[in-house]
Formats: sequence, C-alpha cells, structure tokens
Amino acid sequence: MVNVPKTKKTYCKSKECRKHTLHKVTQYKKGKDSLAAQGKRRYDRKQSGYGGQTKPVFHKKAKTTKKIVLRLQCQGCKHVSSVETRKGREHLCSRSLEFLSCLAIPLCWIMLFHLTFVMYFMEKTPKCYKLPMIFHRCYVF
Repeated sequence: MVNVPKTKKTYCKSKECRKHTLHKVTQYKKGKDSLAAQGKRRYDRKQSGYGGQTKPVFHKKAKTTKKIVLRLQCQGCKHVSSVETRKGREHLCSRSLEFLSCLAIPLCWIMLFHLTFVMYFMEKTPKCYKLPMIFHRCYVF
C-alpha cells in the first residue's frame, strides 16, 4: 500500500502557471476500450466466422503488482500531469492513516497486558516498572 496525501505542492508546467502550486492528487485509472479503434476493428474482423482463436493469447504473466500512476491536477489552472510512483498494491489517501492509528491503541493495550502478566510472575509491581516509550502516546483510561 502506498500512502499519498490528497494535495501536493509541486511545479506546474503549464504556460499559465510555471511555478509551484497546490495539486489535487488522484490515482490514474484506465479508460474503457473503444470499439471503433482500428486495432479492435481489425481483430473483430479476423475473429469473425469459422476458425476459432486467430491471435495468440498471453498466459505467462510474471508481475504481481503494477507501478502506480498519480494524476496531479493544478488547483490554479486545472492543468493535469501524471507522475509514476514506486510499486504498490493500491493507492491510499490520508484518510487511511486515521484507521491505522486506531489499530495502534488496541495493540498497546495487548502489550501492556503482556507486560503486567510477566511482571506478576516476576513478583514486581507495575507501579515501579518503567514503561517503554511506545506507551507514552497511547490512551490510558
């Protein structure tokens, strides 16, 4: 997963701007294939009639993930540019970080329970034991 902010300040190449401006970030999606394209018309003509499959069908796919292409739209002049990023399964906006932070709280409680359980058997009280730095940011009720 790739975490990308919803807006990014970067250089705009259009003739109106040519400066650093805020850009809206979205993930590029492939459009629907046109039935009127020359290659599609040629392929359909060749496939019609008797004779089965006329062109080779590719089966040896090796890559499991694709490089993510981000679509940057300038908020000043609405110019659109594309940027290729590193490989990842999907593009996540900043909203997903809130979900990940919610997972950290139960994890801290599990680790805290484990520490108190170990300290009980070692005949130490939790009050005198110094907690590691990971618990300082967790919520304690």
